[in-house]
Amino acid sequence: QVQLVESGGGLVQPGGSLRLSCAASGFAFNSYVMSWYRQAPGKERELVAGISSLGGFTNYADSMKGRFTISRDNAKNTVYLQMNSLKLEDTAVYYCNAKRPGLGREYDYWGQGTQVTVSS
Repeated sequence: QVQLVESGGGLVQPGGSLRLSCAASGFAFNSYVMSWYRQAPGKERELVAGISSLGGFTNYADSMKGRFTISRDNAKNTVYLQMNSLKLEDTAVYYCNAKRPGLGREYDYWGQGTQVTVSS
């Protein structure tokens, strides 16, 4: 059974930091591109950051560059998102995603999300 379980969300003041974790199970974690997405109230889900299967390549949404860092530990089947210099507009539910192409289909899994609230 595929599971992606996010943790680490919470309430933080502007300028603060949080580290999100996503523990994966039930699939070949080191074969998947892992990403973090977020969705704020009334807005569409957007990509935050992604990391290649072996961790050699990363990409970030422009507004997160320099503040957020995505990383993974394939030995622990876990992907992380270090968020620094948090802003009010970073408030959202953050979702972990696992994706890889397959024969005639794409394998695409989502976690349940973790709430991040940035507020003074």
